Amino acid sequence: MKSGPIVTIVHSDQQPDPALMAPVSARARVRYTDSAGLAAALPGTDVLFVYDFQTRALPDAWPAADRLSWLHIGATGVDTVMFDELRDSDVVVTNTRGVFDTAIAEYVLGQILDFAKDLSGSKRLQRQEIWQHRESERIAGTTALVVGTGSIGRAVAGLLRAAGMRIRGVGRRARTDDPDFGTVSTDLIAELPGADYVVAIAPLTDDTRHMFDARAFGAMKPHARFVNVGRGELVVTDDLVTALETGAIAGAALDVVDPEPLPLGHPLWQLPNAHITPHNSGDFAGWRSEIVTAFTENFEHWLAGRPLDNVVDKTLGYVPG
Repeated sequence: MKSGPIVTIVHSDQQPDPALMAPVSARARVRYTDSAGLAAALPGTDVLFVYDFQTRALPDAWPAADRLSWLHIGATGVDTVMFDELRDSDVVVTNTRGVFDTAIAEYVLGQILDFAKDLSGSKRLQRQEIWQHRESERIAGTTALVVGTGSIGRAVAGLLRAAGMRIRGVGRRARTDDPDFGTVSTDLIAELPGADYVVAIAPLTDDTRHMFDARAFGAMKPHARFVNVGRGELVVTDDLVTALETGAIAGAALDVVDPEPLPLGHPLWQLPNAHITPHNSGDFAGWRSEIVTAFTENFEHWLAGRPLDNVVDKTLGYVPG
């Protein structure tokens, strides 16, 4: 029987590419399971690779994790695997920080340009065969408030600044000399009135859940647009719908929503000032391969006893720094 550590990989309908997993399978006993089989696969497992990062099966399966020392999730956000028993355990949690940064930043810039240039409106007129001259907005010189100053937020800030926008940040720690944001505040409500675009990319924690509510949308400029590429639960959805319907804000681009997927008949589907995408802002061609590679490289660190990349502070709910 093959010796070595046991690595369990929880997947959905698509397993990781076996060729990419070769560095692990050559040195470990690898178990593949879906969410339904996770509890049966966990006994004896040393390492858990949550390839299906939307699974919610881990809390129920947790009592079977009798030897687990390291959990790696193939996503940046770790809220789907965080629960009290894991936080209180000695299990090290790592994420796939860095893989999705550029793609999400490009998505944010694209949505901002769509709002400013009304590209969606032009497409609608084209389908109606209407030649209608219109003026558009410039984004150069406008202010973007990026809420969440991790690696994705920094990639967003860099790309928007390159497009001529002024950048401010909201994060957990206030500072005035941040290399990417310049000024970072901890007071969301105080910063919102100065923003033309508000980008939500904060991790979902007890402190950030529902941070965008009626008070927050009421503090924004009537012409401001809201872009959410973080988590749907950052937002009180009913308050956002009201803000869009009443003109409290001018528009919203939502790659994440609460609930998700967005139910049929939900008012957000039909609001003309809402742009909805199915949680795919970071899903560039080849992203699955990159998250597997990130895991296999970290596995080499783990085997050699070296420090792991992207260790999550389980109290904070994200990778600090």
